[in-house]
Amino acid sequence: MGDFHQNGVVSTLHDFGTKSIDDMEAELKVFSGYRPMELILPSLYSELEGPALQNIVDQISQVDYLNHVVIGLDKADRGQYERAFSFFKQLNKPFSLLWNDGPRLKAIQAELDAKGLGLIPPGKGRNVWFCIGLVHARAKAGAVALHDCDILTYERSLLARLFYPIANPNFQFEFCKGYYSRVATSKMNGRVARLLVTPLLMALERVLGPNDYLDFMKSFRYILAGEFSFQRSLIPELRIPSDWGLEVGILSEMQRNQASSRICQVDIADKYDHKHQELSESDRRAGLSRMSVDITKVLIRKLATQGNSFGAETFRTIKATYYRMALDMVRFYQTDAEMNGLSYDIDFEERAVELFCENIMIAGDAFSSSPMETPFIPSWTRVLSAIPDLAFRLRKAVEEDNQEQR
Repeated sequence: MGDFHQNGVVSTLHDFGTKSIDDMEAELKVFSGYRPMELILPSLYSELEGPALQNIVDQISQVDYLNHVVIGLDKADRGQYERAFSFFKQLNKPFSLLWNDGPRLKAIQAELDAKGLGLIPPGKGRNVWFCIGLVHARAKAGAVALHDCDILTYERSLLARLFYPIANPNFQFEFCKGYYSRVATSKMNGRVARLLVTPLLMALERVLGPNDYLDFMKSFRYILAGEFSFQRSLIPELRIPSDWGLEVGILSEMQRNQASSRICQVDIADKYDHKHQELSESDRRAGLSRMSVDITKVLIRKLATQGNSFGAETFRTIKATYYRMALDMVRFYQTDAEMNGLSYDIDFEERAVELFCENIMIAGDAFSSSPMETPFIPSWTRVLSAIPDLAFRLRKAVEEDNQEQR
């Protein structure tokens, strides 16, 4: 059972185990008449052959409050796209499948490139951006949710709890972030969140001083959770990061654009496990190493826009402060793990801290050498001001691709 702690910055919605999933789904079915619900699933084709997605589809097929599902499919040739379309028929509800590597969507991407609006690498960020563009073009959803396709412990209660704060017309929330405990296979996971993000936010606050943005970010129990929901009205102005700072970047956008009283976080799962990235100590362009650099750059850029100055001395001070705080965190987690009967590899944890410490300096050097670099994909408002009929043509392209498979 969860606690009832509130941090005073954003509302925390707990799971006390006092409402059944059947009752919640019955209410969501009623809410769908007021706020139609659409789910976004960004997916690689390889995830269709992985251990998680079949169960996710089976679970979603059991809910009756969803109006539509939008799936973004990456790294698929024509044959794989056709197999994916047949696979997602198991959802037993209306869906749209974006074939991001197909000729129609590639033509749209080329047009964006020509306008200087789409010079972004393929990846989850671009996938999500096209998906929310389709939701916007369809103009039928009131509430939108997004989660990954590699969740090994997925249950349909996760989806219900993720949608509920946004779909309930009696609530005032416009954006909701999911959170959960990252414990699986008798050990703590979520290493980047535990050993980089939490102590880095604390270090930034100590070095730079009190800051509303840092208070906001520290209020979230699991910043790197890939599950969130929002009202469709947010889509036009929402900027999506194209790198591995997606989750941190979206929260930064919410802090910039929305009142904190309109934002909440919700406990969506008792257990959560998904595909794990390697630490990648020997390759800074991959795994958790690259992720740590991208996340640090997002935080630095955001703080710089608020007038904070970052020179070489500042970065060295942040690194030293982070290192001490992160090592303290390792001891906290060690005792927490021991008390709960979990295994805990101190050597690996401290190696991760040392890697993240080095990557803070790499992120600082990258920011200093390219202070104008931005990983954000242009908002749909900007894109549609440059190409007014693009949303219509995106919807038409997806519908034509899908019609060929029906």
